[in-house]
Amino acid sequence: MQKKVHIKKGDTVYVNAGDYKGQKGRVLDVDRKSYRAIVEGVNMVSRHTKPNSAYPEGGIIKKEAPIHISNLMLIDPSTGEPTRIGRRLNDNNKLVRYAKKSKEEIK
Repeated sequence: MQKKVHIKKGDTVYVNAGDYKGQKGRVLDVDRKSYRAIVEGVNMVSRHTKPNSAYPEGGIIKKEAPIHISNLMLIDPSTGEPTRIGRRLNDNNKLVRYAKKSKEEIK
């Protein structure tokens, strides 16, 4: 069974633990099975690659590695501060995410 996660692809998140603590970035991908996400510019690793069609030169390529979702907090769209996430029914009886600090719905 897939786990429910509080972030989605395209969200702007704040890293609250680890080597990249304090950085902000956009979520590129979420893996619900391993409970990890890839965040733009965060948790960069060096990958040694052979020459191929994508990288004709080959060599060392910097890329993002997955980071555990528990180390990420969503940025509140109204205040720009990190916030916790809740779920509630909106006016149309649809389950939506909302920011716990500002009580605003997250689009």
